Order: sequence, then structure tokens, then C-alpha cells
Amino acid sequence: MQKRHRDKWQYFNEQAYTTRKYVIPYIKELLQPGTESTVLEIGCGEGGNLLPFVDMGCKVTGIDLSKGKIDKGQEFYSTHKNRANLTLIADNIYNRNDLGKFDLIILRDVIEHIPNQEYFMSYFKSCFHAKTIVFFGFPPWQNPFGGHQQICQNRILSKMPYIHLLPIPLYKGVLKLFGEPESRINELLEIKETGISIERFENIVKENDFEILDRTLFFINPNYEVKFKLQPRKQNKILAGIPILRNYFSTCAYYLLSAKDLV
Repeated sequence: MQKRHRDKWQYFNEQAYTTRKYVIPYIKELLQPGTESTVLEIGCGEGGNLLPFVDMGCKVTGIDLSKGKIDKGQEFYSTHKNRANLTLIADNIYNRNDLGKFDLIILRDVIEHIPNQEYFMSYFKSCFHAKTIVFFGFPPWQNPFGGHQQICQNRILSKMPYIHLLPIPLYKGVLKLFGEPESRINELLEIKETGISIERFENIVKENDFEILDRTLFFINPNYEVKFKLQPRKQNKILAGIPILRNYFSTCAYYLLSAKDLV
């Protein structure tokens, strides 16, 4: 139990580090978070991405399906000086129409896990006002580890690039061959079903009347600095402009969006 707690705390701090060092400066080009700012994170987990905003005194809400993660987040924030500014909710966002309107909405490493992304992109506009900015950060599906195979228990599989692109029967067979438990196999197959490419994301954005305010593709994910000691690196401009191919060599995509139909 102590090891699990330490691992959760480490992950919490890794999220906070990347958000503070990379996500907030990226957002600041369009929005300066402060004590009057309202922030929502969808799929917040334990709330690590929210810590820098809580530190700044923003009014912050996080929602996640996992009650266990929300309970752990409540524990992590229990002694924070700005605890009164934070609301953590264990629920499905589709069950909530009472969250209010927010200046900033964050989805970091979440959209690639959501089924029926077209419906979601339409639904969560209920949390927008006319000047809302939304940040998306996600790994394009075809990148070397876009299937999140790094969560595999088998060390060889966890470091094997592109295996998630195998046909489902073959992929499932490889996972079984290397001894992955059924629960982990099902999790990885769900990710395979919901993984999203740059092109598909931008098509959904367009269909739902969002405007892309900024897009940055990364050859080396900013989060890899704290996880693997690798310095973030933006994607080559030429490669970033080549549809389909760019997905295979971009480990992360950052987007800032607004809703055109609310302006």
C-alpha cells in the first residue's frame, strides 16, 4: 500500500510539473490564469494537473469517473492553503449539467480514452461561455507508444513501439503470449478503439464549430522531461504539415480551441 501511495504521489507531481512548466505558458498566450479565473479539468484523476492553478488561487473544479482517484486527490489536497477553491467530483460528466461555465477547460491525455468523441465534443460545450478557452493535449494514435503499451507489466512489451497498430486478433494474441492479465488486455484494447489521430481530431473540431487557436506538435512529449529526462522537442515544421505521416512521429499534440458558435 505504501508503494502504491508513493507511485500515485509521484504521478501527481509529474503531472503538476509538466502543467506548470509547459501547459500554463502555452495557455498564457491567450489566457492569463489568476485568482478570478475558473478552471475545469475533465478526466482529472488525482488532480495533479490542477495543482499549479490551485497554487495561483484560481477557482478550480476537477471531475473524473474514478472515485478512488478522486478520494486520493482529496487526500493530496487536504492541507493545501487554497483547498477551499477546489472542488473534486467523482462522476461521469454526462450526469452533470450543474458544473457551470469556465474560463479554461483542460483535457490532458483524456480525449484518446473517450468513446464517441463526436458526441463528447458537442456535449461539453455546456461548460462554455463566449470567451472559454479549451486546452487539449493527447498522443496521436499512430505514434510509437500511442497505444499506451508502456503500462504493460511485461518489460519487453512496455518498450516495444508500434505494436498497438497490429490487427486486433494479432495484438491480443501478442499481449496474451507475453503474459498480460485479462484486465490489462481489455484496457489496451479499449484504448485501441478510442485512439485518435490528428486528422480525426481536427475533423471533429471542425464539425462541432470549434476554432483552432493554436496547434503545436511535439517530436518529444513535454511530459517526457520529468518521466525520462528527455528534453521536449517540437515537431519539424515540414513533417508537421504532412497529414497522416506526422502521426507516426509526433508523441504529443497540444491544441487551444474556442467555440465559434458561442462568440
